[in-house]
Amino acid sequence: MASVAEMDIDIPADLGFRATLDRTLVHRSAVSEVFVTDLRPVSETDVVAAAQLPLNHGYFSDHGRSPAVFDVLLLLEAGRQAAIAGTHAHMGARAGTQMIVDRFAIDTDPAALLCGDRPGELVIDNRFTVVRRRRDRVRAGRVEQVFRVDGVRAGTHTMDVLFLTPGEYEAVRHAQLGGPAPLTSGQTAAPTGVEPRTVGRTNPLNVVLGAPVVRDGALTAEVRPRWDNPSLFDHPYDHLPAAVLTEAARQLALAVPVPGGSGTPGARRVTGVRAGFTGFAELTSPVLASTPADGAATGERRVRFEQDGARIADTTLTVTDTSRLGTEETPR
Repeated sequence: MASVAEMDIDIPADLGFRATLDRTLVHRSAVSEVFVTDLRPVSETDVVAAAQLPLNHGYFSDHGRSPAVFDVLLLLEAGRQAAIAGTHAHMGARAGTQMIVDRFAIDTDPAALLCGDRPGELVIDNRFTVVRRRRDRVRAGRVEQVFRVDGVRAGTHTMDVLFLTPGEYEAVRHAQLGGPAPLTSGQTAAPTGVEPRTVGRTNPLNVVLGAPVVRDGALTAEVRPRWDNPSLFDHPYDHLPAAVLTEAARQLALAVPVPGGSGTPGARRVTGVRAGFTGFAELTSPVLASTPADGAATGERRVRFEQDGARIADTTLTVTDTSRLGTEETPR
């Protein structure tokens, strides 16, 4: 079987971008948070999806950088939605199935993601693999994806997922917590007080970290999202979802002081992420993110997440200097 880098799936000529899929197929509550517009099985293992990338979105467009580029986490979310819808349609996942992200890796080319004067048309090649099956149910699976924006190859994504029935999920969470899990919809917190531009944001609503501090050679911050952020918390969760931890990792990576004091978060972007999750980020105690307090301004940067002294997630981010994007050296 070809690797994700070699995938070349025939694209249906009538793949549509006119309207989004039913929001329930991608596990979203708000229609405005649905990006996938079409889904077509083309073989026993392959599915092609279409998605529209918005030019102006309260969360995904809030970066204060010029020129504007479609966010790597927007592609990650579109890929997640395509994977969920494809899993229901192609792998037989039943309604209500809980899909737990075990690990993922995304890599993008920012030059291929420069925004134009229209929303981006994203085509996602999906290849689904059953990793583990028990009786008649898929218990673990993998999806490999290739992204093309307006016909230009823009990146790749792989994701490994575990599948639980609602009853199994509730039993696992009850056993872990010794009782019902609290929900994000019941949480309250004051604004973090972090200056948004120091973490690559402009709107305080999108800041997900408390004030970073340097301790034992590491830059550390508590993960403290705004619970009223309608994109990160489109519906209630009983833990901090992977999307919040990924955003926290990005913000901490951009908060690391640039050697020599030159440069700003606006000149650097996260263009790739690898992440693995070993536990739930519970709502019952602080989750801490940490990364080395020094190092290069660009390249790979590791961010670790811990809760109650135990590691729950590891991420490695690719930070790229995009100050020359949009010049003649980086044509679309």
